[in-house]
Parts: sequence; structure tokens; C-alpha cells
Amino acid sequence: MSNVLLIGNGAREHVIAEAILRSRHNPVIFSYMKSNNPGIAALSEKILIGDYNDLKGIKKFSRDCNIDFAVIGPEDPLNNGVVDSLEEIDIPCVGPTKSLSLLETSKSFTRRLIQKYNIPGNPIFKIFSSMEGIDDFLGELEEIVIKPDGLTGGKGVRVQGDHFHTKDEALQYCREILEEHPYVIIDEKLEGEEFSLQCLCDGKTVIATPPVQDHKRRFIDDKGPNTGGMGSYSCEDHSLPFMNLDDVAEGLKITQKVAEAIHKETGEYYRGVMYGGFIITKDGVRLLEYNARFGDPEAMNILPLLKTDFIDICNAIIEGTLNNLNIEFEKKATVCKYIVPKGYGLPEDHPDAKSTSDKIEVDNVKDAKLYYSSVDNREDGLYMTTSRAIGVVGIAEDLEKAERIAERAVSSIKGSVDHRPDIGTKPLIEKRINHMKEIKEAGRVKKNAK
Repeated sequence: MSNVLLIGNGAREHVIAEAILRSRHNPVIFSYMKSNNPGIAALSEKILIGDYNDLKGIKKFSRDCNIDFAVIGPEDPLNNGVVDSLEEIDIPCVGPTKSLSLLETSKSFTRRLIQKYNIPGNPIFKIFSSMEGIDDFLGELEEIVIKPDGLTGGKGVRVQGDHFHTKDEALQYCREILEEHPYVIIDEKLEGEEFSLQCLCDGKTVIATPPVQDHKRRFIDDKGPNTGGMGSYSCEDHSLPFMNLDDVAEGLKITQKVAEAIHKETGEYYRGVMYGGFIITKDGVRLLEYNARFGDPEAMNILPLLKTDFIDICNAIIEGTLNNLNIEFEKKATVCKYIVPKGYGLPEDHPDAKSTSDKIEVDNVKDAKLYYSSVDNREDGLYMTTSRAIGVVGIAEDLEKAERIAERAVSSIKGSVDHRPDIGTKPLIEKRINHMKEIKEAGRVKKNAK
């Protein structure tokens, strides 16, 4: 029997807790959360509510609970050095040290690492610590993507044509970033379809989980502002409709080379999840960014399908023996749709903006799985906060059935709520397929013209 420390309070950690408890090893969960997630609390032997920067408090809680190892869910405690702190008291972790979590917390670190070790995948890019040279570089690229160097909750990236249109707007955003961050990264804008590839890594062996496609935009048909993710889907063949298994292999190969480069660069083995955000372009797979943990919502697509014992996986990551483990996932499709307040992502002066503190009721959700995120469990019921409330996941033999299960369950949740009804639907999937066909055809025409 293992005493497992779970750090985090979102839907991602809720599904991790569920995966832990499915183990044949009869583990016991002790959860350290920033706020009380009722789903995680119900699965835990003991919980403690505290700040993710309270490393002394986390260490004391771990000692008091006789923790055998820890699983770190979100990026903030990784960035705060919680793994380093726990390892000081001989508690191993599934999650990288602070220096290795730079893979996520510093986009400049990752771009430079890939460049230094000649790993394929980088777009054309430059990193700036001041405004000097930015104007000239903007003139070299047709369209750009601007990224702050640091954690922004998945909402700091701005894309030309979507979030800004003119050079003056681009320069102004770069100024704003440099007031708060050490660097601004400017990438060429890549045209293609994105996919998430969450990989398990012990520093030497890297194993891909089924690819997932996330939907960042707040509203139907990919309109509105970026969010932490409104939902996601995966397919029963462990590919996606607009890609093939070669694309998955290419993403995995890049991640394997990055894991090798991290060890060469730092002398440390990366132990945890390396989650690559990739895009398939006319020239192949390119890297958008890495995260140093499971995705939210993407964890909800893959962990319910995991057939291999999750505790065995955690131990293999910690011990560096992933190469000895056969990791399997069910051949099923999944669709995750996030329930959010109507006011989520809206300006403060919008009439629906105040819906973020409303009460919600969950009525008789039959076939779907529910994973709680930012909710407040009070004496008189469940209340939303300002962020995503509940991840609703449908699982079935194919994507169409999984989507129906998720959508039916969403309609059972009452209150001032909203969601993306188009996630996982045939029209949106076909739009992705056609988009990819157009891109590949344009690539062939360009290649033949040469």
C-alpha cells in the first residue's frame, strides 16, 4: 500500500486521483489543494488547503502523512520548486524539478535548447529582452505569434489575425510583455492543425499517450478569446481525423530528442510528463510549446482509458524503468466539454459577467464522467467561481457516440452555465480535415513549383 501525495485542485487532478485509486496496490491519497475540490476530497484520506508557494507547509503535511511519493498536477507548484523541496526529505516525485520545469515556465529556454541541439520542430523565431530589433524582425515575417516568457495560464499567446492586426498593435503588446516578463518570444505564424501529445518520461525512456485536440477559443467555431481550454477529444484509433500515425511518431521523436537534450544540458533526468503542443504544417510537424505536466482538459481524455496500473507507471518514472513497462490504453474515443459560467471569458461590463458566482445543480448524469474544477462546495450546494467549473467526459466506441454522451450530460447541469456544443461534432471535425487537406495540397503545389 502506498501513501500518495497529490498536489492540485483542478479537474486534471480529479482524474489523476481516480487513476491512482484504480490501482491494484490499494493506494491512499493525501491531497494538498489551493481550494477545496469536492471530487478530489471525496477520494482522499486527508486534505489540506494551502498556497502552492508554502513549501514548508507541503513538507510538513507530507511528513505527517508518511508520504511515499508525490504526483504534481499544476505548473505553479513545479515553478515554485515543490519537487526540489520534497526530494530534500526523500520523497520522490512524478514531476520535474524547478530547473527542468523551465521546459514550460520559460519558452525561451525551450526554443534555445531545441536550437542548440539541432532538434527539428522549431519555427523561425527570435527572443528579445528589450524593444531593440523587434521592429526589424517583424518586417522579416509575413505573420507572427507573440509569447511572453513565463506562466500566463494558457492565455498569454497572441496570434496575428486573431488577437491583433497591425504592426503597431504587435509592438504595443511586446512593450506590455517586457514590463512584466524578462523576454518576449516572436515566432513565425504557422498554418495547420494542432494536437496535444502527452508523453510519460523517466529521463531516458519517453512513451506517448493517445493524441488529443484541445479547443482554446471560448465560443462556437473557434471564436472569441483564448481560455485554459473549453474541451477536447481523442479517437479510438489513437490518432486524430486530420492526421496519421506518422505525425504522432514525429511528435514523439521530437520529445525523445528533447529529453536527451535536457539530460545533456543539465545532467538531470526529466521525470514526469512532457506534454508537447504540436502543429501539423505543409512542411511537417512543428513544436508550439511544451508543458511540464498533464494537460487540462487533455488528461481527462487519456487517463480514463489507461489500462496499465497508474501506480506502476509512477514507480517506473521515479525509478527510471519505464522501458520495462507495457503501457496500454483502451481503443475508445473520448469527448470532454467544459461547463463554464456564462460570464467566463467575457468583459467585466458584459451583462453575463456576474454569473461566475452562481449556484449550479447536477441532475442524474448517467453515462458521462464528471471531473470538478473551480467550484465551491457550500452547505447549500455547489457554486461556480470565475473559471471553468466541471469537465464532462463522454467515452464510447467511436467519436460520434462519445460526443452524444457528453452533450446529453451537459444538458443535465442547471444554472447560468455555458459550454462549447460543437466540440467533437462531425461538422467541426470535417472542417479540421478539409483545412489539413488544403494545407497539404498547397505544400505539394509549392514543392512542384520549385
